[in-house]
Amino acid sequence: MDATDKELIAAVLDGDASSFEPLVERYQPRVFATARRYARREDEVEDIVQEIFIKAYQKLSTYRAEAPFEHWLMRMAVRTCYDFLRKHQRNREHNVTEISAEENDWLENVGEDTTEREAHRDAAKTLVDRLLEGLSPDFRLVITLLEIEEKSVKEIAELTGWSVSLVKVRAYRARNQMRKMLARVAPEKYL
Repeated sequence: MDATDKELIAAVLDGDASSFEPLVERYQPRVFATARRYARREDEVEDIVQEIFIKAYQKLSTYRAEAPFEHWLMRMAVRTCYDFLRKHQRNREHNVTEISAEENDWLENVGEDTTEREAHRDAAKTLVDRLLEGLSPDFRLVITLLEIEEKSVKEIAELTGWSVSLVKVRAYRARNQMRKMLARVAPEKYL
């Protein structure tokens, strides 16, 4: 029989470090999925996940069990991903106007109802990824949480520690910035 999160956490806090391993195994898929939304290279994703679990282990004594452990862990994951974005934003050069032929084809056919839509899905995803990369870390975080992970404004506020109004402002500004980037890519479509 599997031990509950509470039992495992109690065992870790009592000095049994090996009891943390089942928690890692239980939540690793969700943490990896979250990290993949913020980093593109698999080695970066692995580094982020490792950092999240190290932080969780080190700060386990601060978990108060007022909410499920998964919520506490995912809050830590989102904040760690945000820190990663801020840290790596300075090192990346980004030019959204250099789009591939596939992305341009997708932009050309975006309004058409064709069976080719399936074929253009990858190009659309790549274009969205490029637009997200062009955003500041706080804008990228709020758009990812709001639009991709479909979190509510209130949930985002809880995850990030921002106020509800700040989340709304950042979402509005992020969407505007994405519109401007799209307008530079294909001005005839978006102006």
